[in-house]
Amino acid sequence: MLDGSGFDRAVVFGFAFKDPGLCRAANDYVIEAARRFPERLCGFMVVSPAAPGAEREIARCHDAGLKGVGELFPAGQGFDIAERRDTGGVTGACAERNLPVMVHVNEPVGHRYPGKTDVGLRQIERFVENSPGLRVVLAHWGGGLPFYEAMPELRKKFRNVFYDTAASPFLYDQSVYRAALALGLGGKIVFGSDFPLLPPSRYMPHLETLPECERALILGGTAGRLLAAENPAAP
Repeated sequence: MLDGSGFDRAVVFGFAFKDPGLCRAANDYVIEAARRFPERLCGFMVVSPAAPGAEREIARCHDAGLKGVGELFPAGQGFDIAERRDTGGVTGACAERNLPVMVHVNEPVGHRYPGKTDVGLRQIERFVENSPGLRVVLAHWGGGLPFYEAMPELRKKFRNVFYDTAASPFLYDQSVYRAALALGLGGKIVFGSDFPLLPPSRYMPHLETLPECERALILGGTAGRLLAAENPAAP
């Protein structure tokens, strides 16, 4: 898929299972894949915040070479993302190891689809408030949260928050990119494909309408800086 789409590298991870045993099995697969293709694959780990041992699994997977946590899926994994008591163990372990965390978010309006839940934008805001300094990637355009960064208070609060583009062709027309860029968020958008649900090629017609410098940031520049931040000494 990477070769056929013209991508050099991808961040990969398993499904956000509630069962910690399934999470561990998915993580073992990703660890092995990332070791086989270290120049092509950057692995993230999946953990179930409500299950015992999530912090130990983070330590195990990070020591094995995985570079972040995600995707967290509050409704599917049965935890309240707005409550520190439900997320503090995972976010604390990630902060200690300087790992980014990716969260499944969906827009509160529009059509229903599998995976769309009632977790609201205010709950995601609380999660960010409860996790100061943590680098957070909100999937699926953060459910619309980037557009609230026109509010100075939210932009300050969300200074370590990024947004991915996963599922854009199902949700938005090409104006979503220019709207985010008009708000000065070009350095906070990272390409997400939702593969294998969608191939990267589905996104290219919209991305190709953007200025080359902005497109380069979305297609790898911003993600490169985000991942390099795991190691403060990295160039």
